[in-house]
Amino acid sequence: MDNISPEILQAKQRFGIIGNSPALLSAVERAIQVAPIDLSVLINGESGAGKEFFPKIIHGYSARKHAKYIAVNCGAIPEGTIDSELFGHEKGAFTGAISDRKGYFEEANGGTIFLDEVAELPLTTQARLLRVLESGEFIRVGSSEVKKTNIRVVAATNVDMMKAIREGKFREDLYYRLSTVFIAVPPLRDRGEDILLLTRKFSRDFAETYRMPEVKFDESAKARLKSFRWPGNVRQLKNVIEQISLFEAGKEIGVEQLKTYIPDSSEDYTPAVAQEQLHHAYEKEREIIFKMMFEMKKELTELRAAVEHRGDTSIKGKLIPPVTDEFYEQDNFYEEQATMLPMRMEKKSFLGSNPALAHELHTPIKEEESMTLENTEKEAIRRSLERNGGKRKKTAEELKISERTLYRKIKEYELE
Repeated sequence: MDNISPEILQAKQRFGIIGNSPALLSAVERAIQVAPIDLSVLINGESGAGKEFFPKIIHGYSARKHAKYIAVNCGAIPEGTIDSELFGHEKGAFTGAISDRKGYFEEANGGTIFLDEVAELPLTTQARLLRVLESGEFIRVGSSEVKKTNIRVVAATNVDMMKAIREGKFREDLYYRLSTVFIAVPPLRDRGEDILLLTRKFSRDFAETYRMPEVKFDESAKARLKSFRWPGNVRQLKNVIEQISLFEAGKEIGVEQLKTYIPDSSEDYTPAVAQEQLHHAYEKEREIIFKMMFEMKKELTELRAAVEHRGDTSIKGKLIPPVTDEFYEQDNFYEEQATMLPMRMEKKSFLGSNPALAHELHTPIKEEESMTLENTEKEAIRRSLERNGGKRKKTAEELKISERTLYRKIKEYELE
């Protein structure tokens, strides 16, 4: 604490930043240093690490501090409306555009705009953003008039930008424009004693807000909190501490009680294996999917029995193969089950409440297709879009996914 400059201490108090780890203090100091100089800044860090504090520091210590500050989550805005949100639109530019509307770049003229999850921007929007950064010029959707704005852009992302550039998902020229100054926000697992400082703050805040006895943690619990990997970073820690504060109010928490709220030691973080854990994340997801499909075998057996009992031969021997113990033991059992994913048989009652999907269940799948998980997902989305007349909101509701995920899948599978 003695080595922390008064300016950094003031910034921490002003913006509610908790922690004294060298990496965190270095990021705060860098934000303060760049604030008076009107340059674009790119902030990189994992989701939940606290990236949103740094654009506020930059704006608060800049000459623009009395002008507007607007934060935009680029990943939360559908691709079809992102240009209108950022740059505005003219009346009649598209269905629903009943009047002229200013975009964020026009509203924040003279101030600062924070583009969170900037890597989620479509390539066409990236080109528009590059023009703003280079010349301060933009055009509203549906207009031909060039407008000017005087704005500072601070962007943040949790993805590997160089990888995104190599894959053609992000413009290289825009990346270098945004990252004139680069700030790296450390993940919680690399912040050591900060974990305990944050734990104490969250438990104290919860107790004061809800007038409940504060929880305490013994040494074994503190050691466990520090060793856990915290993939969700500060956001996850706060969620866990609030749960403990609610259900264990007034108690002293030991490591055994803590196991109820965070996973076992297999998820501990050590720097030497961190990259290996990330590398195997995809394989773990596949394993979970395969286990889930294996659990479907009982429901498949029951469904087959019900079909045969009704005397319905429309799908007998076509969609559902003979269900025997030998069938489940064969090497390609999981691949066979993967072809049945479009049936979405999470609950037997689901088919009864969804006639369209029930009809799809009776549509035989050709044996020679040998569909992969990816092909199956693509086909399920395509059929759902057809059933709903191309209406994406209804399609997302039917498939039980978010509209944002649906937009991304439509683009990925070229289903537009």
